[in-house]
Amino acid sequence: MQTNQRIDGIRLWDSLMAMARIGATPKGGVKRLTLTEVDKRGRDQFRQWCEALGLTVRVDAIGNMFARREGRDPTRLPVLLGSHLDSQPSGGKFDGALGVIAGLEVMRTLHDLNITTEAPIELVNWTDEEGSRFGHSLMGSGAWSGIYTLDKLYNLKDPDGVRVEDALDAIGYRGPHPAAPFPADAYFELHIEQGPILEREEKPIGIVTGAQAMIWYDARVVGQDAHAGTTPPSARRDALVAAARVVDLVDRLMRERGEDGRGTVGYMQVLPNSRNVVPGEVRFSVEFRHPADARIAGLGESFPAEAQALVAATGCKLELTELFRLPAQPFDAGCVDLVRQAAARLGLPAREIVSGAGHDACYVARHVPTAMIFTPCKDGLSHNEEESIEPHEAESGCQVLFEAVLARANRALSAG
Repeated sequence: MQTNQRIDGIRLWDSLMAMARIGATPKGGVKRLTLTEVDKRGRDQFRQWCEALGLTVRVDAIGNMFARREGRDPTRLPVLLGSHLDSQPSGGKFDGALGVIAGLEVMRTLHDLNITTEAPIELVNWTDEEGSRFGHSLMGSGAWSGIYTLDKLYNLKDPDGVRVEDALDAIGYRGPHPAAPFPADAYFELHIEQGPILEREEKPIGIVTGAQAMIWYDARVVGQDAHAGTTPPSARRDALVAAARVVDLVDRLMRERGEDGRGTVGYMQVLPNSRNVVPGEVRFSVEFRHPADARIAGLGESFPAEAQALVAATGCKLELTELFRLPAQPFDAGCVDLVRQAAARLGLPAREIVSGAGHDACYVARHVPTAMIFTPCKDGLSHNEEESIEPHEAESGCQVLFEAVLARANRALSAG
């Protein structure tokens, strides 16, 4: 019956483009790093749009924003939907923003059609999903879910030494409400796939059944600065050579695990970073991902020892810090089925898919029944300024989101 109640695809796209102008980059992407003045502008715009609909906006102690639309039954738990507005340093227009702005369009459509749902609905903008400024992704949803303490998160620093707590205060988004889980009925998140599968198979909708496991490290190799022209091989302790061997190890371990394997070194800082100096220190990131918990557990056992041996052979030392380890996260079967049913009612070809990326939904799912919806993105490209989707793809994903949220908010509750 919901198929006659349509979201406004043009309005959705216009709002996506309006948000994309905040932090726009010359190549067509966005740079909206978390807790910066640009992020504040995006948050302020989001708040303005929500309050114009009569939604009540509250902010918690880590800066998560919740925009509430009341339901008919005040005793019902709210249905949550949302994503994030922060970006990578050279990010795309749609990573995260699609889920937030599509959630706004769901709220606008309910308002336009004068629909009062049985349960309240809350639209969420999670703080710092990307982890690109403070080095700790899923910060807001992690605090809300009780995974990380506020004290730990507040004291994280960016490369300039700015603390999270101070950055929150600087933009006025350290809210008065606890950053802690509250009872909710469900959570739905729309996101671009960030991979090529849906586009290759010409499927406009991905029914996300869960997310793969992952493990992240910070690595620091310490050698010795030395003159590039006067230091013979026997006297060198080249930290960059040692780090390069670890990078190669990450790649080999990934490839040994086939097409499901993922292993990446995406950040590296070489010191002193001078043309005629043998590098004395290298700092870099390491991450592994796999759908199977056992594979990640195995890497967690074997990788540190193998990396230490490679570095020691160069005369350098390796400091390896495990930042976090996420188990594979299945999503709620009932919520996933609502997504499946919505796509079928709308006549949209869909396929089940496991998320290769970590999302706020992964932490929320530990407390609240959760599902995700994927839309295709061109060439599977994301975390890139050329990230792109088509307006009709955004509209289809948002319509499925609308159907699933409405069905959940209006579902009959069993007695007792």
